[in-house]
Amino acid sequence: MKTCYRDIEAYTTRDGSTIRELLHPAAHGSRMQSLAEAVISPGERTLLHRHRLSEELYHVTNGSGLMILGDETLAIAVGDTVLIPPGTAHCVTATGTEPLHILCCCSPAYRHDDTDLL
Repeated sequence: MKTCYRDIEAYTTRDGSTIRELLHPAAHGSRMQSLAEAVISPGERTLLHRHRLSEELYHVTNGSGLMILGDETLAIAVGDTVLIPPGTAHCVTATGTEPLHILCCCSPAYRHDDTDLL
């Protein structure tokens, strides 16, 4: 299965980030995981949330920010990858002058009903 970025419509998730589902079981046939790109505008912050079932990997491809991950606050920038275990509260603030772009891999695949806003 191949997808093309320019053909994928963006939408806003429950945490307030703009998402493009690059691969998701509901649309593309993957079974065990999803891959999306989140974009957070400069100065904006996603809502603090957690996923009960999904383990996530965040990989920063553009911009910089601060991430709350459980009890920690982490500076994140291009090239950084963060593991978010299931049940861990997290959110991201874009602190730079350009949008923060994060590749988000979820296993099992992202579902709105697995997201608890905190």
